[in-house]
Amino acid sequence: MARALHKRVIHDLMVVPGEAADLEGRSTKVTKSGWLHAKDEPSPKDLAENDLEEFKEELSSAQELLYAADTYAVLVILQALDAAGKDGTIKHVMSGVNPQGCDVTTFKRPSDDELGHDFLWRCEKALPARGRIGIFNRSYYEEVLVARVHPDILAEQHLPPEVATGKELWRQRFEDINAFEHHLQRNGTRLVKLFLHVSKDEQKKRLLERLDDPAKYWKFSAADLAERAYFDDYMDAYEMAITATSTPWAPWYVVPADHKYALRALVGGVLAHVIEQLDLNLPAVGAAGRAALDRARQTLMAE
Repeated sequence: MARALHKRVIHDLMVVPGEAADLEGRSTKVTKSGWLHAKDEPSPKDLAENDLEEFKEELSSAQELLYAADTYAVLVILQALDAAGKDGTIKHVMSGVNPQGCDVTTFKRPSDDELGHDFLWRCEKALPARGRIGIFNRSYYEEVLVARVHPDILAEQHLPPEVATGKELWRQRFEDINAFEHHLQRNGTRLVKLFLHVSKDEQKKRLLERLDDPAKYWKFSAADLAERAYFDDYMDAYEMAITATSTPWAPWYVVPADHKYALRALVGGVLAHVIEQLDLNLPAVGAAGRAALDRARQTLMAE
């Protein structure tokens, strides 16, 4: 691990299972442990960028071990409000990873086919295989977030009449998510669930940047502005969802997102930390395997 992202930083970011997420009490700018305030660095931004480069190297090496071991998969779930930095985080943190071993799936409005199945189905079929890293840009959590803020979405899902409604529906979906993620963990998929915690003021600033810069016009959507009116409702929904689904097998990490340089380094550090815990090694080669390698070497040398 790089020196700056100590285990206490990981603990600061993690929502301890059984405790409240306390999003209102968490900073969108800094970590509790004072990360990025080392006296021997020229600036917090330089420190974060240096750490990110270290984490990217770690991730590159870890991905190779992950693929070679062919035992575990890693699923990264990114959830956030609009303009929190999901796309940029994927681009910068995963830039050193071999694209052949990493899949990014973005979940937008469900198709008619997807609406014809249970709410986990479209994400389940996109899960990474063993040896691979999968990244979900949004996920099945939308079904306890967007669907909670906009309950009319439930009508599109053609749920049977006996399905629970109101608070009971969300409680049951939280149970389903926890059971699903426990199943994944038991079968070798390690989940890294990240909520990019951006403030309302910073979101406003980033949306205005999209309107002020012609090169960013394409990033702006009228839907982003419409959803901003529900900012507080979304924060309430995230508070309940993260509190209910941060478990020992799949905890949530709440990452301050107002400073992109810090956000990206922290995400890289958390991901490197989780993969490091797998204690991966290259597959052992037995006597028969070494003999086969020797024969192959002799064959090549004899050409």
